[in-house]
Amino acid sequence: MIKFEHITKKFKENSVLSDISFEIKEGEFVAIIGASGCGKTTTLKMINRLINPSSGKIYVDGEDISKKDIIKLRRSMGYVIQQTGLFPHMTIRENIELIPKIEKYDNDKLLKKTIELMDMVGLNPDEFLDRYPTELSGGQQQRVGVARAFVTDPRIILMDEPFSALDPITRSSLQDELIELQSQLKKTIVFVTHDMDEAIKLSDKICIMDKGHIIQYDTPENILRNPANEFVTDFVGRKRVWTSPEYIKAEDIMIENPITCSNTITLFRGLEKMRSSKVDSLMVVESKSRKMQGIVYAKRIHQQADKSQKVTAIMNQNYLSVSPDDTILDVLNIVSENNVSYIPVLSDDRRLLGLITKSSLVTTLSQQYLEEEEV
Repeated sequence: MIKFEHITKKFKENSVLSDISFEIKEGEFVAIIGASGCGKTTTLKMINRLINPSSGKIYVDGEDISKKDIIKLRRSMGYVIQQTGLFPHMTIRENIELIPKIEKYDNDKLLKKTIELMDMVGLNPDEFLDRYPTELSGGQQQRVGVARAFVTDPRIILMDEPFSALDPITRSSLQDELIELQSQLKKTIVFVTHDMDEAIKLSDKICIMDKGHIIQYDTPENILRNPANEFVTDFVGRKRVWTSPEYIKAEDIMIENPITCSNTITLFRGLEKMRSSKVDSLMVVESKSRKMQGIVYAKRIHQQADKSQKVTAIMNQNYLSVSPDDTILDVLNIVSENNVSYIPVLSDDRRLLGLITKSSLVTTLSQQYLEEEEV
């Protein structure tokens, strides 16, 4: 959809962007983030040619945008900025409908679209369309700015720190509304921010920049779990993953090689294996496939007079399990609601991948505090 190919930008002798290359797919919400002066706004403004690169090419749908009519290019994209950019001498309706009027949209269809978008951004059309921007709060003005960006139904929306000047409550509310809008309309959105919480909350991918370079371009989950280097770790925050526990997966915290036994061994041999491994239970699996069969406990074996029988005779087959992609929140809920000590982690075809125990959970949860003390 949007492709940056070896983009550089210099203002006199000052290098702002250095060999930037990345691609944004259609329908993706991409947040560009970094400290002031890192080049994030310059990168955004190149998409609608408010700034032109010193070298390199930018493509939209495979077309070099430097060869496209600049007015048509800009009108084909929605654009939302921090200061809203509303014309103070125009009513809210006039602000929203300015470009569609120039493009000679059908009046009835345009009015219907305007009313629909006002509803979508949480503003009553009857109450606000005939007002002027100065009669609205900052949050209300920004909602109008968002509605205006969407009114021509562009495929690409550019947003340059649109919520950064707002109070936290209004900002959070607008973020929620943008998420809802995007879920319905599936636009390609490029969103500049300096707030990592905002980027994680909104985006499908995050592009972290520093001094004109892309340091890491990946999903929020991968950035939180696998920061590319120390800069990303420090920028994101060493404890950030704990503020987004939905990104901590069962596979991240499981014991990868739990003590197992085959479904063919006797209770006597099972008990000996527990003693030598210093555990009080075994995961019973099929010998070749490692498909989970059940859990056998030392306590149950001790209760059996005949220890020559197979472990399958007394193993617990009504066990709870999780998949590797289940979150730590899912695991904690299962432990809390069912008071279980062992949770096998199974693949889709029921192969045993690992084991989560109460002890491993406590170790994982306490690690965040140990790391904090070390820092």
